Amino acid sequence: MSPGRPAEYAGGYTGSASDLAVDDAAIDVMITQYGDRVRRLPPVALVIAAYNEEGAVGTVVGNLPAQVCGLDTATIVVADGCADATAKEADAAGALVADVPVNRGQGAALRLGYRIARDGGAQYIVTTDADGQYNPAEIGGMLALVVAGKADFVTGSRRLGSAESKDPIRQAGVRFFAAAISLLTGQKISDTTFGLRAMRAEVTGAVQLSQPQYQASELLIGVIIHGYKVAEVPATIHRRRVGESKKGQNPFYHLHIPGVNNLFYGLRFSRVVFGTWWRERQRRSGRTSPSPRSARLGTAGTAGSGGSAAMANGSASSGGASAAALDEVMGGADSRGAESRGGFRSAKRM
Repeated sequence: MSPGRPAEYAGGYTGSASDLAVDDAAIDVMITQYGDRVRRLPPVALVIAAYNEEGAVGTVVGNLPAQVCGLDTATIVVADGCADATAKEADAAGALVADVPVNRGQGAALRLGYRIARDGGAQYIVTTDADGQYNPAEIGGMLALVVAGKADFVTGSRRLGSAESKDPIRQAGVRFFAAAISLLTGQKISDTTFGLRAMRAEVTGAVQLSQPQYQASELLIGVIIHGYKVAEVPATIHRRRVGESKKGQNPFYHLHIPGVNNLFYGLRFSRVVFGTWWRERQRRSGRTSPSPRSARLGTAGTAGSGGSAAMANGSASSGGASAAALDEVMGGADSRGAESRGGFRSAKRM
């Protein structure tokens, strides 16, 4: 495989060979450091992407439950090119840490975390943030829906629950993007960016994930279009107590000009939302030619199953995809999961 060329591995990710090499190297170091702790994960993997969260991530990891729904958990922290002691702090708190030397974005970090979870044999994945804004006590209620088979993917919603921040620009953005994705997918959604989520591990292996940043909408749009059962439940988001938000970084980020960081965040998030929708629309229609956006990302559309998932507060119903199409999606994901349980696979062997 020549450097810089697009490459693929389980999980639907299309990216450069150099990007995958970074993932492989991080996993190799983890295996050397943790051995069977990372090769044979318990049923639930708690995945956190962290960037310069020293002073916060240790408390977050320490507060996560050792068991959820009667199932053992392991915490995976992907330290995404941190310039501080985030990796050491997370490790000292008991997490399995993938210390990536280059900052690539939250999307890339979560994608690596998903891969580690799947290849380690985890059945379920729960994501949360490293800044302590989410309530770990709410994890059990989310995962219970997945374990019971009532949903494949569960996301929290601050609009159905509560948010300590009353930033009017942020609130308007949450409403706007919820309305946009609801309109594009035909599925009513109230909060598209909530970071506390629970899902079956194979969901992350069936949906194409290529965004280095702002992956929340990409994953959500993908699971809806693939016909997975999706649920949205009331949840809480607290104010950040330590450090500062990394969202909306731009040339003027550290000047803290009111509204500017939110503007940059909104513009970039919009690009991801509409780019992902276009790509998945092409895949659903069976077209193989890349969209203008996917061409720039080095991706190409492939046929995918249609349909949408139905959401309700704390409940879920099956999507509009036909049973045959859904079985095809699930079967592909399950086969990848079976291979993953056999051990870690390197993209360098592709």
